[in-house]
Amino acid sequence: MRIALTLLLLAAAALLPLPASAFGLEETLQAGHVQYAGQPPMTITQSDGMTLSQATSQVRKRLRSGDRIISAETRVQGGREVHIIKVLTSDQKVKTYRYNGRRR
Repeated sequence: MRIALTLLLLAAAALLPLPASAFGLEETLQAGHVQYAGQPPMTITQSDGMTLSQATSQVRKRLRSGDRIISAETRVQGGREVHIIKVLTSDQKVKTYRYNGRRR
């Protein structure tokens, strides 16, 4: 009975997925690879959307003469910020621009 329990535990441990970082495998492979010799580790950042200031700058680049921004606000919709910028055009129409912001 004890042997069966031991074999069962060993089989369960072998089937459990563990990340490579748990064994230090990735660091070991990188240390021995020519590509990574003498280079600092690469940090990857994810751009998660723009700020309200960046969104208004984008709209300003698209404005024609006589157009002006009348409002700029940020709302949260579906777990994400949405920047809403309203522009009064030279022919007195309101045009609305929407830009995705950060996730919440």
